[in-house]
This record gives sequence, structure tokens and C-alpha cells, in this order.
Amino acid sequence: MAHTVNRIVIDADYEKVFEMSNDIGRWKEFFNEYTDSKVLKKEGKKITFELTHQKGTRWTSYRILAKEERFAYASRMEPMAPFQYMKIIWLYRETEGGTEMTWIQDFSMAPDAKVDDSRAEQMINEHSKENLKRFKEIIENS
Repeated sequence: MAHTVNRIVIDADYEKVFEMSNDIGRWKEFFNEYTDSKVLKKEGKKITFELTHQKGTRWTSYRILAKEERFAYASRMEPMAPFQYMKIIWLYRETEGGTEMTWIQDFSMAPDAKVDDSRAEQMINEHSKENLKRFKEIIENS
């Protein structure tokens, strides 16, 4: 099992950070590796969506928005590969400098994946740091 935790403070109020960061239609702008992001279905607080990676792979996930509780929870659905499982929690906390956004990811790579848990953890940490900076820049400049 692998685990990552990354955070950044965005100079904006919680409402703006939560709304913009959970606007899945804009994720192709926020994440440097996605070429498409679209909502497939909304049911109350649950959103089912599809992401397309720049390498052409596509998958669906679901996300539960718990705005009042200041977090969002997500899980990859299908296809699971290259993961055995992928769970993500985004936490939001107001600070003097704005809103701290923390990404926590728990996952395990499939036995036939090209990388093991340790290497995937390194890669996800690198991408998360880059993407959090993009979120900060885009949200602060909007």
C-alpha cells in the first residue's frame, strides 16, 4: 500500500477554493496530465466523471462533495488498472493565508503494473506538488 500527503495554501476564501477545485469540467486546465474531464452523472453529493490522460487512457471515478464538512472523497472505478485500488481525500482548512488544501491518496498498484507502489508514490508526489501549484495559480488569478 502506498500513501501520499501534499498540501498548499491558496490565497482565497474557502467557498471559492472548494467550488473551483471541484469543478471537474475544468480539471483539464488544473491538472497538467489530463486532456479531457467530464461529468457523467450527478446524484446529490455524488459525481461520477471520466478523465482522459494525455497518453490516451481513460477511466471513470466517483467523487463525493462534503462541502459543509470541508472535504471531498474520491475513488477510481473502472478500469482500475494500473491500480488495485485508488482512494483520494481532499481536505480544506481556513488559515490566515487563505485556504489550505491537502490531498491524501491511498493506493496500491496492480501486480502487473509497470511500476511498483514505491515508484508510483514518488511519481504521484511529484505530480501532486506540480498540480497543487497550478490550482493555486489559477484560483488566485481568477
